[in-house]
Amino acid sequence: MLEVSRKPEIELLTYSEVESVEGGIGDFRVRVRRKPRYVREEACTGCGACADVCPVFAPSEFDLGLGSRKAIYQFFPQAVPPTFMIDMDRCIMCGLCEKACVRDAIDFNQEEEVVDLSVGAIVVACGGAAYEPRVGEYGYGRYANVITQFQLERLLSPNGPTAGEVVRPSDGRKPKRVVMIQCVGFRSLKENQYCSNVCCMVALKNAMLLKQHLGDVEVIVCYTDIRASGKDYEEFFMQAREHDVVFLRGRVGDVIEDPETGNLTLTVEDTLSGRVLELEADLVVLSTGVVPSSGLKEISDMLKLERSPDGFLREYHSRLAPTDTKKRGIFVCGDAQGPKAIDVSVAQGKAAAASVIGLISAGEVEFELGTAVVESERCSGCGMCEMVCSYNAVSVEEGVAVVNELACRGCGKCAAVCPSKVIHLRRYRERQLEAYIDNLFV
Repeated sequence: MLEVSRKPEIELLTYSEVESVEGGIGDFRVRVRRKPRYVREEACTGCGACADVCPVFAPSEFDLGLGSRKAIYQFFPQAVPPTFMIDMDRCIMCGLCEKACVRDAIDFNQEEEVVDLSVGAIVVACGGAAYEPRVGEYGYGRYANVITQFQLERLLSPNGPTAGEVVRPSDGRKPKRVVMIQCVGFRSLKENQYCSNVCCMVALKNAMLLKQHLGDVEVIVCYTDIRASGKDYEEFFMQAREHDVVFLRGRVGDVIEDPETGNLTLTVEDTLSGRVLELEADLVVLSTGVVPSSGLKEISDMLKLERSPDGFLREYHSRLAPTDTKKRGIFVCGDAQGPKAIDVSVAQGKAAAASVIGLISAGEVEFELGTAVVESERCSGCGMCEMVCSYNAVSVEEGVAVVNELACRGCGKCAAVCPSKVIHLRRYRERQLEAYIDNLFV
């Protein structure tokens, strides 16, 4: 992010939301709404003097609720720009930040700003979101010492709420035994049926980091199966076993807390031996995966993109065009398309960028127009073609169907449902196909 911010040819619009998108390939018109920070970017140096005097504390979103922040804060270290911002839902308007700022950067009169952009292509890279377990699931949200892998990563981080010291949220004591539960909320007919792809390796990585940080800690991983299919992932799994990370193939039932000590007792069915075990743990970590981000549905509706059954954006072709969408000029990459590891996200991001560069640098782009054609003089304007078109390429104007050839992908749905048979695909008219079939039987 810091490197990107230093590129003069890249314009970053932070703390902004896309409000509308119109047009098509080569001529998208995008309206962006920039939210007020109530701190002037050009004046703020990120010194933090305002936050030092702010009397209001709030849970830190960046630390996943494990730490706190002020009402005026910087979202995370190395944020771009390094500007502070005011949470007006928390601010009590005491004015202390304004007095402490020597640069006179505080501006409570800031308002939203609308920016209109004209662009040739769009890449949807809005990422995913962490799955939030149900309250009470394995004691989550009910017992302080039941956390997720994402929260554990914040505890392990040097810039986290505990400066890298792994301690129990209940009493600040270092855990002696940590139990990790895999596939929480995933591979389940009741919740997310898909595998989140990254949970196994995140658990292995954090288990090894726990060993490095705490030394004598015992880590037990309760799993269904370990999916280590990436490059060198199997070797990493073997390394974790060599470092005495215990892998127990089993299903976890109840998790009960001792209210006096905060310790947890887990009932586990060993699916290899059929025995039912009881495990004592100081800390329980739930391995949750990636789900579609909160704004993905809004983005898909705005861009008129399809989503697959798991809620992520559907690519045009999963093998041949994994970063293309059904709308020409719009590409997708990363967790917006589905859960994936960092290396795959980077590769897909580069592929999407290469597709954009190839598109907008060409000047003129040629498409093979195997598109729909309407015999307008015979069209009744019933609108059936418009209803079934997956690409929003057909519209009824003045009682006649009109095809946008740049948007049409030649799927043939419109031709199949047309009651008057006045819409067909170029080079694929029924009489042409009938002639081919007749010749096969000559």
